[in-house]
Amino acid sequence: MATINAMPFHSFPQIPANSLASARRTSRRRRSASPVSHSVVSRETKQIDGLQVTILRKHNRNMYVRVKPPYGLVEITAPVRVSMKEIEQCVRERHDWILQAQQQIAQARSRTLQGYERQNATEGATAINTDDTKLQNTETDDTEPSHVPALKTPEDFRWNETLMAQARQQLEQKLPALVEQWSAAVGRKPTSITLRTMTSRWGSCTPRTGRIRLNLQLGLMEPQFLEYVLVHELVHLWESGHGAGFQRRMSAVLPNWRQLRRELNRRAVLEPARKN
Repeated sequence: MATINAMPFHSFPQIPANSLASARRTSRRRRSASPVSHSVVSRETKQIDGLQVTILRKHNRNMYVRVKPPYGLVEITAPVRVSMKEIEQCVRERHDWILQAQQQIAQARSRTLQGYERQNATEGATAINTDDTKLQNTETDDTEPSHVPALKTPEDFRWNETLMAQARQQLEQKLPALVEQWSAAVGRKPTSITLRTMTSRWGSCTPRTGRIRLNLQLGLMEPQFLEYVLVHELVHLWESGHGAGFQRRMSAVLPNWRQLRRELNRRAVLEPARKN
């Protein structure tokens, strides 16, 4: 019997063997084409032009500047032989861009918390208390920045037991009906759905087995985002990649999926719970 974690719902038919074989071939091709990652040779933190910058040195050819959610931390990946002077110059040249990206990330955190509050108000539940508490790069957004005092410290965006229980309860209540609804629309049903905390994805699936994994944080967000991620992963049971076939199927069952994707990827992802 298929399950959402340990919660059973209606048994789902198996995915046809030809679909599974196609997914295996595509998965093997994608793995073989993946670039080899470069390991970190050294790591240091330095103040540059008023910014705290983490510098990672690797055996690669290019230098990259990243502003990482959810806190707007600045990270530079640089070739081993690049001088500190060149790194400092790179930061100074991109100073305005870095500040703009940090502002966008702050807005994403505000939108995320407001989404939690709206969701709880809609459901009639107690508002989330954050006092005791990646996917994709930041996108440009023209919404007004929100002023939420609780967003000033990193602990505001870290999982705790209360948030986990609240998110899991919401998802376990909503998913059975949503799975039935959207599986009928897509034409594929999962063999199981697992809920877990994730830092770089909202969902994932294994087409070969029909298993879907959803980010637990979706239980704290507006319901349209849960539906979008669920549909996205269900379509992957037909199409393992994100090419034309995937996009056609998404548009057929969820015409506004691109807008939902943009909105979702502007939200901040909660950090893992702090270990005692």
